[in-house]
Amino acid sequence: MQDGSVAPARTRIVHWNDPKALASYIREHSGLDVFRKLLAGEAASPPIMGLIGQTLEEVDEGRVVMKLEAGEWLYNPIGTVHSGAIATLLDSVMGCAVHTTLPKGRAYTSLEIKVNFLRGVTVETGAISAEGRAVHVGRRSAVAEGRAFDKAGKLVATASTTCLVFDL
Repeated sequence: MQDGSVAPARTRIVHWNDPKALASYIREHSGLDVFRKLLAGEAASPPIMGLIGQTLEEVDEGRVVMKLEAGEWLYNPIGTVHSGAIATLLDSVMGCAVHTTLPKGRAYTSLEIKVNFLRGVTVETGAISAEGRAVHVGRRSAVAEGRAFDKAGKLVATASTTCLVFDL
């Protein structure tokens, strides 16, 4: 509403599967095997993906592509998709790109993430597609980069991350 008053509420229902099943599977398989199974729909996605509206689109060793629906449930007070949702998408593709390079028994966690936001995102912008690529994966740390694009192919954000690599 133009005057800032409260409009009728909208509803978004989120369903997810027990994340412990995927965590158990991850302990026994390489990262690339895990993500191929997720892409094929043979394993339940992590809950965060359904919560914000991410989908896994492509998987290769050292490379992951995901999409994020630019839904109004992700809006901030000024009427654009909250930067945290885009940062989450980029964190996901970068970390998952690292994960695809790891053997059975190894995992990662983000140590830091740097994001550059280049343009605002709205429902009209359409779904955001992000690609993460592993740049370096060592025994104790990994570095990855990510880029996010709108449906017209315009770059909306870039990112980099450093991940801690460890034994499960």
